[in-house]
Amino acid sequence: MSSEMENDNFPTFDQRPWGSFTVLDEADGYKVKRIEVLPGKRLSYQKHFRRAEHWYVVAGTARITLDGDVIEKTAGEAIDIPLEAAHRVENPGDQLLVFIEVQRGDYLGEDDIVRYEDDFGRTE
Repeated sequence: MSSEMENDNFPTFDQRPWGSFTVLDEADGYKVKRIEVLPGKRLSYQKHFRRAEHWYVVAGTARITLDGDVIEKTAGEAIDIPLEAAHRVENPGDQLLVFIEVQRGDYLGEDDIVRYEDDFGRTE
């Protein structure tokens, strides 16, 4: 791992009510995360102003809502989430969903988010 990974500018692991994420790598212009979504759970329906994302499913099934369209992806499949697209991922299965997220943009902070719907009361 790079020496950047050893600083405290970002969490390397973060537990959330829907599962968890681990930051695998980060540098100017990109961040790579391993995201786990528990069975039956989903993330916020949200968008970002300063980053686009690429999701690659490595285990389980992802039900993705992208600007109102619902798409399912399974292990080995990927999807691009464009800048400012409303999106959500959920785990409709009974096994853990694991995917790799590559973020690209000029700002990658966790506060670049607008939540439209959230199962955990985190909307503005």
